[in-house]
Amino acid sequence: MISESANEIRRRRHAESFGSAAAEYERGRPSYPRTAIEWLLPSRATSAVDLGAGTGQLTRQLASYDLDVVAVEPSADMRKILSRTLPSKMRSVAGQAEKIPLPDSSVDVVLVAQAWHWVDGELAVPEVARILKPGGQLGLVWNIRDERTDWVAALGQIMHDGSEQEMNSDNPIVGTPFGPIERFDVEWIAHLDQDTVVDLVASRSYVITRPEAQRLALLDAVRELLNTHPQVKDSTSVAMPYVTRCSRTQLPKLF
Repeated sequence: MISESANEIRRRRHAESFGSAAAEYERGRPSYPRTAIEWLLPSRATSAVDLGAGTGQLTRQLASYDLDVVAVEPSADMRKILSRTLPSKMRSVAGQAEKIPLPDSSVDVVLVAQAWHWVDGELAVPEVARILKPGGQLGLVWNIRDERTDWVAALGQIMHDGSEQEMNSDNPIVGTPFGPIERFDVEWIAHLDQDTVVDLVASRSYVITRPEAQRLALLDAVRELLNTHPQVKDSTSVAMPYVTRCSRTQLPKLF
């Protein structure tokens, strides 16, 4: 039996932490710009999987498209919220990228929002390929805070242990049997109240997994920043700039 490395244990612990902050995740995590979603969806797609759906930020946005959508999420706590907010024409199932509970060649596109960096690619890539139809597409998307803005850079200084801001979003690894990866970035601004910014921070895995005293002190430091930084201190609506990084890759049509 091969033992897990310290990095693998840490990655798994962080990946499994989100359920304990499902409410903060739902309140704090932003949606995705429509331009990004439309770039990630093949024009003739009729079926889609939102893999690692969380509490459904992307899933709910897919309701405006003519798609049969299945949300796949491993965390029971996240699925409770997901199920309450899911449009009636969609369904959610328990599952993970390494073991997707769907038939072979059954969907046109698999979308993974804010989650591909958590998966075991050696297991997830063949599983995604298995459920996709020949010529099907895998789309990956991340919202990355744009720290070119001064107050966001200051927020990053408070938040970071450096592990999750980039999340391999600039150069995600997929590989065989998928083809080359195409990239597309969208710059946009989310308008959040200050409590939502705190929830956003509280929903990060490297904040969730800190000792409780450290976690609370970090959140207090975020509140102090929001109350004192000249760019945001008197704002009821905080402008959070993002770069949404999108990648897509296809299976061969005769895979």
